[in-house]
Amino acid sequence: MSTDQLTSSRQELIQYINSSFSGESFIQTSIKPLSFFFHENPTEMLSILYEPSLCVIVQGEKEVGVDDKLIRYSPNQYLLASIHTPAQVRITDASPEKPYMGFTITFSMEQIFEVLKDIETEEIQAVETRSGLYFGDLKPQLLDAVVRLVRTMDAVEDQKVLSPLFIKEILYFVMKEKGGDFIRQYIKDDHSTKRTVEAICLIKEHFSESLNVKELAEKVGMSESSLYSTFKKITSLSPLQFQKTLRLQEARQLLTIQKVPVNEAAFKVGYESPSQFSREYSRMYGKSPKADVKNEKTMV
Repeated sequence: MSTDQLTSSRQELIQYINSSFSGESFIQTSIKPLSFFFHENPTEMLSILYEPSLCVIVQGEKEVGVDDKLIRYSPNQYLLASIHTPAQVRITDASPEKPYMGFTITFSMEQIFEVLKDIETEEIQAVETRSGLYFGDLKPQLLDAVVRLVRTMDAVEDQKVLSPLFIKEILYFVMKEKGGDFIRQYIKDDHSTKRTVEAICLIKEHFSESLNVKELAEKVGMSESSLYSTFKKITSLSPLQFQKTLRLQEARQLLTIQKVPVNEAAFKVGYESPSQFSREYSRMYGKSPKADVKNEKTMV
């Protein structure tokens, strides 16, 4: 496929997003792994935790801060996140006349392992990354597969049957090039990695519950020290830091999108003390929950 096809696919996505969304929006679509972002103004720097995912800018520009470095990326690139990666992001190019538009497709570990298993490779090539993030050149066939995925949202039966196939195709296009080597560097086929991924999934499923790291390690068949070191290597966070980040991200969603009161949001994500919640929220987002709700447009 040519660059003309890339331009055509991008224009179709722009038309779809323009006709579907407005204002400052985070949109979880009927295809669960697919989310859209729409912003008419630049945003402040925001701390986030990337899931294993493909992120593409359709229009506008964004900066991503990781490892004390700031990387600017545009519609000609894609961002690939490995397992779970903390970063800071801000939209730098957006206006009511030309809004920022983008999308994210998340992948399960099972999907990643399945595609990697089917791709033959003799040797893992070293890939330049930014602590769990990889920036690659966007290819026409990748964006074309995304367009076909989006089209299934107009037909329930097509979506049910075809969307899993298109998501696998998208993952395949990413994995068969340097993105695959990048993922392999972080997801090695060994017991400690697989067990740590299992621990990550358990924390995600039960993030609002109290976390005992020793019990978690026993549950996944690891020593506490081994789990801690492998967890830190994969996510750059300790298990408790990871849980706290998940709680605060969910709380921000509740506050800014669902308009849940501050104390209720704190209890929903597992905090027993609203004051502790406010302190930790302020440290992560640079302002109190109430100030954030009042002054900031959300970007997830």
